[in-house]
Amino acid sequence: MSERHRPRIAITYCTQCQWLLRAAWMQQELLSTFTEDLAEVALIPASGGTFVIAYDGDTIWDRKRDGGFPDVKTLKQLVRDRLDPARNLGHIDR
Repeated sequence: MSERHRPRIAITYCTQCQWLLRAAWMQQELLSTFTEDLAEVALIPASGGTFVIAYDGDTIWDRKRDGGFPDVKTLKQLVRDRLDPARNLGHIDR
């Protein structure tokens, strides 16, 4: 019996910009919503204004490319769309 794939989310954040709390909050939101579905949500310190969120190595949000930070609704939808597109996120999808 094979175990289903559970993806890794990586949030790379700028320590110089003091974005740890924002990254940790997004980490908590993802872990709360996708409790059994994710292998991990890692926080990776960086510099230079970096704030990048990757799903199994593929960038799903880049602050510089996408213009700022995702709101939690958008982030959860981006993860859901890759993880299980048919999944209903309840009030977030309204």
